[in-house]
Amino acid sequence: MTAGMLLPVALLGLATGVLTGPRWPRLWLTLMLGGSVAALLAAASVLAGAPEWEWRSAFPLAGEPIHLRLDGLSAFFLALLAVVGGTGSAYAHGYWSGDEQKKIAARGRPWWSGLVLSLALVFVLSNGLHFLIAWELFAVCAFFLVLIDKHRPDVRAAGWLYLASSHAATLALFAFFALLASRTGSWELGPMRERAELAPLLWLALFGFGLKAGLFPLHIWLPSAHSSAPSHVSAMLSGVALKVGVYGVVRFSGWLPVPSSLGWVLVGLGAVSALLGVAFSLAQNDYKRLLAYCSVENVGIIFVGFGFALVAAGQGDAPWGRLALAGALLHVWNHGLFKSLLFFGAGSVLHATGTREMSRLGGLWRAMPWTAGLFALGAAAISGLPPLNGFVSEWLVYLGLFESATARGPAAWAAVPAIIFLAVSGALALATFVKAGATVFAGAPRSEAAEHAHESGAWMLGPMLVLAAGCVVVALAPGALFPAVARAAGAWNPAWGALEAPVPLFTLGAVNAALAALFVVAAAWLWRKALGNGLRRGLTWDCGYAAPSARMQYTSGSFAGIAAGWFFWILRFERKSHKPRGPFPGEARRVERVPETVLEHVLGPASDAILRLSTAVRRLQHGHLQSYILYLLGGVVALGVLVLSGGAR
Repeated sequence: MTAGMLLPVALLGLATGVLTGPRWPRLWLTLMLGGSVAALLAAASVLAGAPEWEWRSAFPLAGEPIHLRLDGLSAFFLALLAVVGGTGSAYAHGYWSGDEQKKIAARGRPWWSGLVLSLALVFVLSNGLHFLIAWELFAVCAFFLVLIDKHRPDVRAAGWLYLASSHAATLALFAFFALLASRTGSWELGPMRERAELAPLLWLALFGFGLKAGLFPLHIWLPSAHSSAPSHVSAMLSGVALKVGVYGVVRFSGWLPVPSSLGWVLVGLGAVSALLGVAFSLAQNDYKRLLAYCSVENVGIIFVGFGFALVAAGQGDAPWGRLALAGALLHVWNHGLFKSLLFFGAGSVLHATGTREMSRLGGLWRAMPWTAGLFALGAAAISGLPPLNGFVSEWLVYLGLFESATARGPAAWAAVPAIIFLAVSGALALATFVKAGATVFAGAPRSEAAEHAHESGAWMLGPMLVLAAGCVVVALAPGALFPAVARAAGAWNPAWGALEAPVPLFTLGAVNAALAALFVVAAAWLWRKALGNGLRRGLTWDCGYAAPSARMQYTSGSFAGIAAGWFFWILRFERKSHKPRGPFPGEARRVERVPETVLEHVLGPASDAILRLSTAVRRLQHGHLQSYILYLLGGVVALGVLVLSGGAR
């Protein structure tokens, strides 16, 4: 079947899922899985070399004919949506199980179907007006999913912050598409690189799409929304919804003329996002919030690679730009896979323990070995460690940066600090996930909830296994997947349509396979050696205490001190402590919190000042007619003075 047959089937299945979700969960799941598979096959056919598909309706919608386009770039992102959407639907079937969850599930399934459908439409619509409609539907569906546990004040605050940020992005994009339509005379979208006067409009697009992508400092909505949403929704928001922002920047920088400084701006924003995103992540005690900040870091890596690709395109298609672009596009997929896996693992822990605080967990690997193992695989992948997929894409980005550093010109000066920023962010990412894995799964349980944890069921573990397999396949066979990357690159820049593998990726896959086999053999040997020597478990060194407790362990706050020492200028730790008193103190307590600096120390005070000013101005509106006449006279006099002063000149 061709993309022209499969894509309508996929969209129809997802749309029907919106209607069947509240009452027929099994039919809903069948439709969602079927729609996801159809979308994946449609995207795969285009990425495998089939001609791009276009369709225009004979009837108008809001005064414009519907225009769908599935080319290499939209297929690349649609395939990721299909994988995460399909596994997320299966995961939701297990996550929203039990009598207590039935009402939540009945409310959540239609919004989930609407989210997947609207995201698919954003990727394939080629009309600015309809793009905005699908964009707003996507924002509204995500808002209601974030707000599904609305009885909690922090969830309501996260939902409203997300909605406000989404509408700010929509306003910028409305201005972008409206100005584009007014200057071209049509809402139709497509290649317009010869129209040099359209280049400044990309700054509006960068703000709107960058806000959705979570670029620092436009990331303010992301940590609270991702941590408050159900875990499969968090996976969709992080693994796919952020990529809508990436897609928008890539798509329209390929269709429109590009300002000469856009690539440099993206490199700077990406490097700062990568470094500060992981610094905030390391300081978190809520493991879902930790994962959310790591998304800021990975989006930064993607934009560093794409920014250098734009710079290279402006300098005559320098070869190092192709390396950077290949790494950035591949990292879109890699991040979608391992971040969704990590959020599914976080949801498994939350489902079993009822808490997101790492300081209340520990020792979960005994009760949840599958979750612990899959989370560890995702943590190694997101840390960029071989032999997993995160290493492959980051390695390509690094190769592009190193080659640009050896070239002459401004790119060489920008590459060196970018390499340093990415290297430091990689080291901090490893520290972040050592902290998360150790405090959540290792050690001894710190609470009753952790003591009585249980492994998740097949509907939750199955999607995690699928995503873990995806991480392994990309790592072991990057060369087989490169034609899809090349097709997406060709849709962005036709001059790079015949993009060949810039490095021996099949050799890299073989090296990764050898490393993986070596790790498996070493683990098996150590396990057999330990059992053969009569391994027995005992307490670690307890400093002479006769009865050590679970509280005598490293906590997430211990690791956060690393970030506090290095990034004290932006990580404003708030500490509250109750010190022990007397010779026999009864209790002592120390609580640390890391606020969202941009939101709480910049935007918060600014919005408070605006609110106070508007409140003061509102006092002028008191209903006295005499005062209103006085205001009118004052305005007329001021206007007259302004006119006379202009005439005198």
